[in-house]
Amino acid sequence: MSLRLGFDIDGVLADFRSAFRATAVRLVRGQVDDFDPDDAESREAAMSPEDVRRVWEHIAKTPNWWMEIDAYEPDQIARLYHLARAAGWEVFFMTKRPASAGDSVQFQTQWWIERFGFYLPAVLTVPGSRGDIANALRLDLMVDDQLINCVEVVSASPTKAILMQRARDTAARDHATGRGIGVVATLADALGVIERLQELLPNKRGRLLRLTEWFSPAAEVPTLPQNPRAVRPVPPFGDPRR
Repeated sequence: MSLRLGFDIDGVLADFRSAFRATAVRLVRGQVDDFDPDDAESREAAMSPEDVRRVWEHIAKTPNWWMEIDAYEPDQIARLYHLARAAGWEVFFMTKRPASAGDSVQFQTQWWIERFGFYLPAVLTVPGSRGDIANALRLDLMVDDQLINCVEVVSASPTKAILMQRARDTAARDHATGRGIGVVATLADALGVIERLQELLPNKRGRLLRLTEWFSPAAEVPTLPQNPRAVRPVPPFGDPRR
């Protein structure tokens, strides 16, 4: 049985907060100069709603702004790819990012994920409820950094949810665990949970099916190399010289 997994982008894979703050520092010079530039909380406290609006307007006008964000754990994005290929997982990446100038948000996000070693990512731009999306895709598990999204997922579907909590929030953690939502601090931790879930699956598939598999030799199925883009494409209409 192949797992179907959903991953939010910003806050789970991408360090959006740092990128947003860096943009704000460049734009909101007058107020930011009164605060320690290394103190993120003081910078955020200094920003008015008008400042935030200016930052978002700048992002909207900047070509391919979403391509320049740093990853929290770039090696874990590559690890996710290798795990998915080895186990046959189906992985969906989801984002509510607003548009910026240049390429579409979907293309920018796909390019960004491939940059860290996850080839041919399936990226969905989902402005609506994550619960509805999880239900429609029949996801087994969703990883998100917003508690409200996790609650929507477990309320609207049989999908399990993991809350990515990079900054400790005891109240949010207690609320999540009370709803049956797992809580992790890193993507590495989340992948460890998913690996354990994969190990438990055979115990839930029925004794008869396991016995059938016991007597059936596993067939070797040819697959593409780890980097599928290294394979030369086949001409769609055969040899043009014919």
